[in-house]
Amino acid sequence: MTTIKNCKHICLLVLALLLALPAAAQLGEERHNLAIGVNGGVNLSSVSFQPRIKENTLKAASMGITMRYMSEKYFNMMCGVQMELNYSQRGWEENIEDGSENTYNRVMNYVEVPFMAHLAFGKDALNRGVKFFVNLGPQFAMFLSDKENMSDNWDTSARPGGVTEQYGKAVETKFDYGIVGGAGLELSTGIGHFLLEGRYYFGLADFYKNSKKDYFERSAHSYIGIRLSYLIDLIK
Repeated sequence: MTTIKNCKHICLLVLALLLALPAAAQLGEERHNLAIGVNGGVNLSSVSFQPRIKENTLKAASMGITMRYMSEKYFNMMCGVQMELNYSQRGWEENIEDGSENTYNRVMNYVEVPFMAHLAFGKDALNRGVKFFVNLGPQFAMFLSDKENMSDNWDTSARPGGVTEQYGKAVETKFDYGIVGGAGLELSTGIGHFLLEGRYYFGLADFYKNSKKDYFERSAHSYIGIRLSYLIDLIK
């Protein structure tokens, strides 16, 4: 537990420093570019459990609205912020190796809000062309609902690790938060901006209670996301 707490503190400190960089870079050319659009993609999701549960990657959907504001150009780097409002599915799929041919996954639905520093390198946002970009920042989410999917021949009597507490167990902490970061390419055209991004989310909150009297010490989300976004300029 001490290691996890130290990791949280270090991540939050690094995040605060990175978010402060664009605000500190006031020597660049000012920009006032506002763009809005939609995003969609897939989450390759898993959950960090302690005691450990052996898992496969769960493929789930994500979609939402993206808003981006570019504030300045500093040398060859364009600085801004990006915020999203997403419907995001997460969860886990278990790798059950007890010879029973059981299958199990849980799909968990969230509304999530990432708020990220957006750094772009390449063509100016006002011009057509290709840019490389990096996103990094905090992400907050609220649990909506979930669904357990299990095989018809469901039987937990022969689990090798003996971890069965998760089955039928309701989410106990609905508010989720963590750090999200990603990188990708943006193609700016006369009809808008097309962005392809890969991102990683590292959850800092547990959705099951984790006091000494509780079964799970850790139950935090993580996922690799693949996103395709389309933005149009409202202000140039």
